[in-house]
Amino acid sequence: MCFIGCKKDEEKPVIVKEELAAVEEPKDVFEFGFKLNDYIVKRDTVKAGESFGGVLERNNVGYPKIFYIAEKAKETYNIARFFQKGKPYTLLCAKDSLETPKCFIYQPSLEEYVVINFNDSIHAYKSRKPIRYIEKTVTGIITSSISETLDEQGVSAVLTNKLADEIYAWTIDFRRLQKGDRFKVIYTDKYIDDTIYTGIHDVKAAYFEHNNEPFYAFRFETDSVKGIVDYFNEEAKNLRRAFLKAPVKFSRISSRYNLKRRIAVYGYKVRPHKGTDFAAPIGTPIMATANGTVTESKRRGGNGNYVKIRHNATYETQYLHMSKRKSKVGQFVKQGDVIGWVGMTGNTGGPHVCYRFWKNGKQVDPFKQKLPEAKPISDSLKIEYLEFIKPIKYKLDNTFFKPEIKENKQPEQTVITQATS
Repeated sequence: MCFIGCKKDEEKPVIVKEELAAVEEPKDVFEFGFKLNDYIVKRDTVKAGESFGGVLERNNVGYPKIFYIAEKAKETYNIARFFQKGKPYTLLCAKDSLETPKCFIYQPSLEEYVVINFNDSIHAYKSRKPIRYIEKTVTGIITSSISETLDEQGVSAVLTNKLADEIYAWTIDFRRLQKGDRFKVIYTDKYIDDTIYTGIHDVKAAYFEHNNEPFYAFRFETDSVKGIVDYFNEEAKNLRRAFLKAPVKFSRISSRYNLKRRIAVYGYKVRPHKGTDFAAPIGTPIMATANGTVTESKRRGGNGNYVKIRHNATYETQYLHMSKRKSKVGQFVKQGDVIGWVGMTGNTGGPHVCYRFWKNGKQVDPFKQKLPEAKPISDSLKIEYLEFIKPIKYKLDNTFFKPEIKENKQPEQTVITQATS
């Protein structure tokens, strides 16, 4: 007889090793010059009727201390005076049960900020966020319009306006571009804190080929004291005229200069109109049509709010019926600077700006004048300018036109420059 014994093998215990997931340390976050990880951060915007003191009081700061903080900060920045609805602010609070505020940061603009630090002693200061300028190059071939060509490449419409209204306004009619016209542009985009895109900063240079004729444009500062910047071609000739065609953009002429005008409301008597009316919505910016010095800025009778500018010994201009004036007597303004906004003050039947033009002390029709070209570049600067544009022109000339682009494609990024506070 044979006996067979069966015994189940004992199972060996299985040891399960639990791997603990690595806990990542929170990354340090810095803003406004502070390590935010060390605080409870509260962000908000100023509400209608809200005050600086009201914000602090709502966050457990007593009124005597609020008054003391405001008085000490006033030496640097009068926060109570400039506290505006819609502006963002940040409170840095202690990590305690009361979340006691230690620092208040107010942002009057995207770039600027004001720090009022009352952690130990009270001190206030103004600063700016880091700014990065990214230089880009874009090219295109016109098939319908320049705006459509740039839009296909994801480029802001602001670039179209700069090319049409600022750089080539006196040399190329952008409403009559031809299919096959080509362009190259070197421009810079502006970013705050590396993340906030604030638009096109400036156009460094451009090349436009219209009707097979080349048009170069190079940005160059001719007066560092007054901050005057113009665009010149490859031979140092200024591309602009001394005067803009109109003091407002995207407007229409509602009434022309007419010394024999008759108006029904006055019994068809001759009532000369010595200005040119540009109709535009209330609040439309009014621009100085040329460089000059403000000689009058006030409200008077039928003129309403107005600004008058002397440009040189020959020419003066005046801008009537403003809703609000921006310029003061004695102020130097550059061509294109905003000097006020369209309104209906004085004698007016609708929103517009009445643009008046003087030549040798006599009011004339600006559209019948042979207006001078802008001030040419000085002989001393011309040599400097021609040297300055050499590498830029080389880059333009060696940038090849890309064929028509059907898909969104970002412009080529070429140079990055950093500016910090």
